[in-house]
Amino acid sequence: MYSLMRSVLFNLPTEASHSVAMRSLDLAHGLGASGLLGGARSGRSQAVTVMGIEFPNALGLAAGLDKNADHIDGLAALGFGFIEIGTVTPRPQPGNPQPRLFRLPQQQAIINRMGFNNKGIDHALDRIQRSAFKGVLGINIGKNFDTPVEQAADDYLIGLRKAWPHASYVVVNLSSPNTPGLRTLQYGEELRRLLALLKQEQLALAQADGRHVPLVIKIAPDLNADETGLIAEALLEFRIDGVTATNTTLSRDGVEDNPLHTEAGGLSGAPLRQASTQVVARLASALDGQIPIIGVGGIASLDHASEKLAAGASLVQIYSGFIYQGPPLVREIVEGLGNGAAS
Repeated sequence: MYSLMRSVLFNLPTEASHSVAMRSLDLAHGLGASGLLGGARSGRSQAVTVMGIEFPNALGLAAGLDKNADHIDGLAALGFGFIEIGTVTPRPQPGNPQPRLFRLPQQQAIINRMGFNNKGIDHALDRIQRSAFKGVLGINIGKNFDTPVEQAADDYLIGLRKAWPHASYVVVNLSSPNTPGLRTLQYGEELRRLLALLKQEQLALAQADGRHVPLVIKIAPDLNADETGLIAEALLEFRIDGVTATNTTLSRDGVEDNPLHTEAGGLSGAPLRQASTQVVARLASALDGQIPIIGVGGIASLDHASEKLAAGASLVQIYSGFIYQGPPLVREIVEGLGNGAAS
């Protein structure tokens, strides 16, 4: 069924097709027909415990698909072990001008320069409270585009405080290429200062309500071995709970022949897979099992998910692969891992 739907959706403008797809998913869920879309079957998954959280299975939906938490219930019905919403910012913002999202079907890739378009964290939290979902929920937070990088910590602290009561874990997005200056926060003293403030706030919030919410940092794939090592050192020093590797890439390796390769923005999908897995492996070596890794980037099959886990990830997420393959990909990975494919 998804193949038929995709042929229709891919004939629509990209953002319009996304909206139609999400509304169709909500409709199917409301009618109790989610199973017809081909997601994972109940009882065919294997639970894992990471960051002190029990995940029904190791496959999650990456941030970016449901930015505003408008479609949690419909997405969860497909069999994901966890859902990550966002990136959300303290204040609503429109993002970059359209067109800003481009499909490259021949390369199974996507280029986006969305620019953290979202309705603001308060809207997302309202939607979360209205949803029936009781599973593992990640909230991915960012800074507003007009907040100076020097004051980025203020936005992240607002996001952490607001997300805390509603999140299973909170992801700090430092690696989108579409917010000017954001990626500089991954380096040196800027990173150390931000991590220190976030850790201090996390400890204060935990002491206040007696509940620990893991803090995860999301990094870019465009890092060399030395840069990855320095990030790992900072994560260990400040006892960060997890790291997501990776966000989209600025590289155009693998899509040079596509006329859309000149479009600005971050590239995701199949061409990102090897670079992302390499960062996972470098992190795993540097972190030596002390901090878990969420692997994301180019996963479009059970073998790809198993590859990330073999490289050192404890959990995996999909985004572009889900756009191209839909719920059947969820079923393939969840049930494959449930059968011990990654062991």
